[in-house]
Amino acid sequence: MNRLKEKYLNEIVPSLREKYNYTSIMEVPKLDKIVVNMGVGDAAHNSKMLEAAIADLEAITGQKPVATTAKKAIAGFKLREGQAIGCKVTLRGENMYNFLDKLISITLPRVRDFRGISSKSFDGRGNYTLGLTEQLIFSEIEYDNVVKVRGMDIVFVTTAHTNEEAHDLLKGFGMPFKK
Repeated sequence: MNRLKEKYLNEIVPSLREKYNYTSIMEVPKLDKIVVNMGVGDAAHNSKMLEAAIADLEAITGQKPVATTAKKAIAGFKLREGQAIGCKVTLRGENMYNFLDKLISITLPRVRDFRGISSKSFDGRGNYTLGLTEQLIFSEIEYDNVVKVRGMDIVFVTTAHTNEEAHDLLKGFGMPFKK
């Protein structure tokens, strides 16, 4: 069993049950999935950019990404409806916990001038979004093979009903929030 899943069952669940007075163990919020999304605006002109982004995302998450397409045409950006403009991966179960463990213990401490992540990126329904400016902070990415430095969004979807519950859940996993 993964280290973070064990921590969730043995430490986080009892502390959240005590703090919020949950009667059932099923009421305790849990991490449902992690979605890693990478927008590739250049893919509209150059399909090689999308392939490079997919390769990077696959190396980072260990799972094959899905190409995302434009929902509507925007003439100003020379974009057609249905054109591939990004990629995303939805992580669940074991892969999700492995990615979260790697993100918290290895990747985030590698960020230059890192002082913690913002507590303001909750959506009001218990989900948290983290934006990264470059994929180079992940140890799986080799600097020489990078076609273009691009950022990504990481969304933590929880079953929590409020931001406070979700914050306590992620804090329990070891997310380095700013003081």
